[in-house]
Amino acid sequence: MPGLARLARARGLVVTEVVPGEEVGVGEGVRVRAVSARHDGRRVPFGPQRVRALGYVVQGAARTYFAGDTGPFDTMAEETGPVDVALLPVGGWGPYLGPGHLDAGAAARALVGLAPLAAVPVHYGTYWPIGMDAVRPHEFHAPGGEFARLAGVLAPKVAVRVPAHGERVRLP
Repeated sequence: MPGLARLARARGLVVTEVVPGEEVGVGEGVRVRAVSARHDGRRVPFGPQRVRALGYVVQGAARTYFAGDTGPFDTMAEETGPVDVALLPVGGWGPYLGPGHLDAGAAARALVGLAPLAAVPVHYGTYWPIGMDAVRPHEFHAPGGEFARLAGVLAPKVAVRVPAHGERVRLP
């Protein structure tokens, strides 16, 4: 992601900056292609600058789309191309999502165009404002199940897996 390499390298990380459409090899037989995402690009506390948000398509034995931090956009399926698995964000770190985010419903609607074989909801149930877990605990974990329910209605051919925290998901 152009703009963060200096920060990452200062922490000893090896970085390859990419923009949508660029592809890099990672190990033997694995390619990663950057695709667009729609998010404001702020990365607090690392600085006030905004960087372009990205998603990625990882191709090895299967093609996996990691949408990244994104809101819905019309060309998502076109830019991503055919994928076997879609990892879609379905929530955030609080009960209300602003622009640049998918909620469970928007992520389920995205499945219609993406048409993967399988989907996994991500980006929910991890960070939550202090005290909210006691006030609204259902909203902390609900987005994954809500995504599965809505995906079953809107994209019934897509196999949805909702993992527990730390659980590994193996797809056929």
